[in-house]
Amino acid sequence: MKRDKTLLLHGWGGSDWPHWQSWLAAELAKDYGTVSFPLIQHPHYPHLNRWKREVRAHLRDFRPTTVICHSLANTLWFHLCNDAESEPIETVEKLILVAPPSLTCQIETIKSFFPVEAPENLHAECATLVVSTDDPYMTLEEAWRLQERLKIPMKVIERAGHINADSGYGPWPWMLEYLKSGAICPKEGEAQ
Repeated sequence: MKRDKTLLLHGWGGSDWPHWQSWLAAELAKDYGTVSFPLIQHPHYPHLNRWKREVRAHLRDFRPTTVICHSLANTLWFHLCNDAESEPIETVEKLILVAPPSLTCQIETIKSFFPVEAPENLHAECATLVVSTDDPYMTLEEAWRLQERLKIPMKVIERAGHINADSGYGPWPWMLEYLKSGAICPKEGEAQ
């Protein structure tokens, strides 16, 4: 197994146990994997500028080969990419975007993140979008439009909600096996 440096970026409210990101961080560490799973400041009351500053510092210091975003972290990544001309970020080998919210989300607590444009450059050698058929924060139609704009493969999981602990995604063997496989991009239809 290739030793990636994996950075896990949580969404609004964090991804503490039993969320799959917590589980994944522990599983990667058990096998002496190099993983960073920072709690971004004020996860329940996030602000875009604070989150951008903090994550830019993590990217500079940790220098990940793989970045895995969940929920609001996808929106954050889009902003970092859109700002990269003035504030560059290094390209990562693998980027996995899991359950992004709508690009025009209207939730008051996270309003500083929206609206956001899908970036022209995701700053990744390979990127994959993973969505659910019944995510309350992004319709499947919106997901297909996003996939078309990003021009990356998309994995659709049936009835997985927001792909979080509330929808049964504590342990997520597919994600762990994908990372352990050393593959850059998963094959079509693999996400479960």
